[in-house]
Amino acid sequence: MNERYARHISLTEVGIEGQQKLTKAKVLVIGAGGLGCPVLKYLVAAGIGTLGIVDFDTVSLSNLQRQILYTEKDIGKNKAAVAKKRLESLNKDVNITIYPEVLGLENCLTILASYDIVVDGTDNFTTRYLLNDACCKLQKPLVYGSLYKYEGQVSVFNYKQGPSYRCLFPEPPKSGEVPNCNEIGVLGVLPGQIGIMQATEVLKIVLGIGDVLSGKLLYINVLTNDRRVIEIERNDKIIQSIYTEELELITTRDCITIASVSLSEMNLTDEGVCWIDVREDHEQPQFEFPGLKKIPLSSLLDEIHTIPKTTKKIIFCQSGVRAKKAIDLLEEQQISNCVALSEGANELKYWIHQQI
Repeated sequence: MNERYARHISLTEVGIEGQQKLTKAKVLVIGAGGLGCPVLKYLVAAGIGTLGIVDFDTVSLSNLQRQILYTEKDIGKNKAAVAKKRLESLNKDVNITIYPEVLGLENCLTILASYDIVVDGTDNFTTRYLLNDACCKLQKPLVYGSLYKYEGQVSVFNYKQGPSYRCLFPEPPKSGEVPNCNEIGVLGVLPGQIGIMQATEVLKIVLGIGDVLSGKLLYINVLTNDRRVIEIERNDKIIQSIYTEELELITTRDCITIASVSLSEMNLTDEGVCWIDVREDHEQPQFEFPGLKKIPLSSLLDEIHTIPKTTKKIIFCQSGVRAKKAIDLLEEQQISNCVALSEGANELKYWIHQQI
């Protein structure tokens, strides 16, 4: 152990005793994507003894721009399973358990209970609020990170009676208010920077050193080099309500009520399906296949008379956000049997190539 972790042990604040603390620590990472990949890689390198990885998703081509644990050969494979294999080749002494499943009401408390610290690498508000409330109930520190184009945020919630995520954002945003990185993009190196900061907070918590970002939100903008810390106050009323109420999923339409379908369930030759591309005309890749209609979201209401009312409709865009907005508009016009494609246009191109 001394040789592998020599640079840690040489630090006065760490030493052999600190490295032993890291070896005994149990950390759960939710999401093995842009944030989760650097978090996992650095925690394994640091010698965190037990790691859990929760991710039901599979590797796609568009992930490779920022998700550094994966290669082209991993496309279509479960992220948690691939991550475990890669990480074990980095440090075989770390005990890694994977949960290739959706984190929900039925399994959240059970999975979290075995770990000391939870890291939020999620990209949706349903899981983020569920995770915060579960950590609050279990009194587990939650290391938070988020991304927006060139901006990132890091904080630590539920730490030593500190504020929770709901103290900062009591309620989730309304449908369409906050686009995700699939829709607006993210600079590929930004998740690495934010993920490393999250990993740093984990190490500080385990070692009991430094100034943990509890009660503080660190904001950075990599284009302007702006960097500031925002104070967060604990809201006892909100936290008490989390303690006393049953764990539940938030009910924003964006997150849980719009039906979706995956490419793995589809057949391009199904004549009973109408595909609707709601991207703008200039967006790539472009498609031509039977049953496809190209109707940009901005023109949807003008072209609504061309859309069959009862035929099953699969609506897609670059990632999924505009598809959900389109379904909202269609349902307001009494056009039913609409589902959003869970994958984006780049994955659709790859899938079509396999179908032909």
